[in-house]
Amino acid sequence: MEVKILFGGAAFLGGWLWFYMLLRQFIFDILTAYPVINKMKKIDKDLIAIGATRYTTVSLIVTGGIAALIAYLVYHFGKIHIHIGFIVGVIVALIMFITKLSYKNKPMFEAFCNAYYRFVPDDELRTAIYNKKYGQIKSRLKAMGFNDTFVPEFKEAK
Repeated sequence: MEVKILFGGAAFLGGWLWFYMLLRQFIFDILTAYPVINKMKKIDKDLIAIGATRYTTVSLIVTGGIAALIAYLVYHFGKIHIHIGFIVGVIVALIMFITKLSYKNKPMFEAFCNAYYRFVPDDELRTAIYNKKYGQIKSRLKAMGFNDTFVPEFKEAK
C-alpha cells in the first residue's frame, strides 16, 4: 500500500511536470504564438519573417508528439494509482496556469518577445521587442506607418 502511495505521488509530480514542460508549451504555441504572429502578418506580411510560423509549427509538432507519447506510456503501462496521480498532477498544474495561458497575460507576451524577436526584420522594432519596451514598439510601428494592435495593454502593478 505504501509503495502505491509513493508511486502515485511520483506520478502526480510527473503529471505536473508533463503539463508544465510540454502541454504549457503546446498551449503557448496555439494561444500566444500563432495569434500574435497572425496579428503581425495582418498589419504587414513582412513585419515578421516566415520562419516564425515554421518555428512555431515545429515546436507544436515536437511538444505535441512527446506529450502524446508520454501520455500513452502512462496510460498503457501504468496501474490505476499511477493514472490517478498523473491526472491529478495535470489538473493541479492546469488550475495553477489557466489564467496565464493567453497572450494578453504579460509573462506570456514577454515569453513571445523573448522567443520571436529574432524573426523581426526591422532593427529598431526588433530591439524594442527584445527589450520588451511596449512604448517603443508602438512608436516604431507608428513611425513605420502601421497600427499597434498586436501589442496588448497591460495594467501596471501597484
